[in-house]
Amino acid sequence: MNFYEHTLIAKQDLSTPDLNNIEKKYKDIITKTDGKVIKVEKWGLLNFSKKIKAYNKGFYIHYKFEADNKTLEEIRRNSIIDNSLLRHLTVKYKKLDTDTEYFKENNEKKK
Repeated sequence: MNFYEHTLIAKQDLSTPDLNNIEKKYKDIITKTDGKVIKVEKWGLLNFSKKIKAYNKGFYIHYKFEADNKTLEEIRRNSIIDNSLLRHLTVKYKKLDTDTEYFKENNEKKK
């Protein structure tokens, strides 16, 4: 099995329960297809540099997991047909960095 990071961008007008359902849905997909979720990060509502489908903002959810091709195909298939998502991206890694959280809310800028 290989290591992957998968980032979802959900529409900005979704409610908190809807976002939690999306997070749980993709977490369940990974675990049910013999994958292992290592970490889930909610990056929150972030601005886009350009509009995506008439939206200026989106909720970002980032998964770090270990899986095989069957899991990737299932995630891809569900991401394409999910109307609440604007974009999705999966990246393969040899080793995951689980310590760094780039969009953590309490990070202070270092001078």
